[in-house]
Amino acid sequence: MTATEDVRAEPGRRIGRVVAFAAVLVAVEVLLFGLSWWTLVLAPGWPTGVVVVGTVLFVAAAIGFPVLMNLGHRRANDPAARTSDVLLGVIGVLFVWCTLAQLVRLPLLATDLSGTAVSRVVAAVGLVITIVLLAWGYVEAMRLPRVAEVSVRLDRLGAGLDGLRVVLITDTHYGPIDRADWSRRVIDVVNELDGDIVCHTGDIADGSVNARLAQAAPLGDVRATLARAYVTGNHEYYGEAQAWMDHMAQLGWSTLHNRHLVVERGGDRLVVAGVDDRTAGSSGTGHRADHAAALAGADPDLPVLLLAHQPQQISLAVEHGVDLQLSGHTHGGQIWPFHYLVRLDQPSVAGLTRHGDRTQLYTSRGTGFWGPPFRVFAPSEITVLTLRSGAA
Repeated sequence: MTATEDVRAEPGRRIGRVVAFAAVLVAVEVLLFGLSWWTLVLAPGWPTGVVVVGTVLFVAAAIGFPVLMNLGHRRANDPAARTSDVLLGVIGVLFVWCTLAQLVRLPLLATDLSGTAVSRVVAAVGLVITIVLLAWGYVEAMRLPRVAEVSVRLDRLGAGLDGLRVVLITDTHYGPIDRADWSRRVIDVVNELDGDIVCHTGDIADGSVNARLAQAAPLGDVRATLARAYVTGNHEYYGEAQAWMDHMAQLGWSTLHNRHLVVERGGDRLVVAGVDDRTAGSSGTGHRADHAAALAGADPDLPVLLLAHQPQQISLAVEHGVDLQLSGHTHGGQIWPFHYLVRLDQPSVAGLTRHGDRTQLYTSRGTGFWGPPFRVFAPSEITVLTLRSGAA
């Protein structure tokens, strides 16, 4: 194919991608909204008026959802984003529990209940569980995160660094819901933990620096005896990655853009390195994750603490002899049972895992939440990792 032919073919490819995306979107919406509509509205055999009203509501939600998502997240309209995010959470939970409620039909079909009665029991079970979980999930999402305490033994860590406290926050996702007060209270907790090193492993916000300035402002008050270190997450690359890096530097954080720093205590040293998110290379910013650059010039005999937003970046950490990688990104699945989908993409959803002979990975469930203001069976966290020397 010549260059001219390739240029002529490009519009066709773009149209094909748009059509394919639209087809997938329609299929997903039909599945999510359709099964819930059938379970709650059509199958129970309600009076005609109820069916009509319920159908109109489901159709309006299905049509409005992509429109609101586009306005909210592509055109930075916060009211639209709030509405679409809530709707996404509601239909996601409703779909899961309407699906599971269908299992109720199996034992009930062996009873004397009519098909209509069985369908109404199924609808009631799915709806009640959904309402309870959404109410609880909202409280969990908006609350002050719990503190998770983890002890990690590193064989190469010197005795002088034994007991070093690393405080990890990640995935704060300052967004269309104004959580400036929540942000302040999170930082108050962080400062009470007396961290030697405080880390933020990305996804600070959904939106521009100017739009989220008030919510991010408390990050400037974080206290650490040795270092405050930050790396980018994938959500920075949906918008203003460089602006967020510059802003964090202005707030006094060390932005570890494929580089490292060395901290020392009691005569022993630790390399604290960071790499860009793995999506950086396709973002058009010129950024990319570069482990070799991050560790260039570091003493190979020193232990390495690596900040990398996604657990999936652990394979390169193993190759480069990293001792401990800290990551976020997964939110612990955020809404059960979607952690099963996360697990298809990531080697870890939450907690401490070992990879290879030397490298360990700690995956945080995240400090905030993305999109739907709900956390179901995936509580948020502020993490304190106490590093223990192999010689202790």
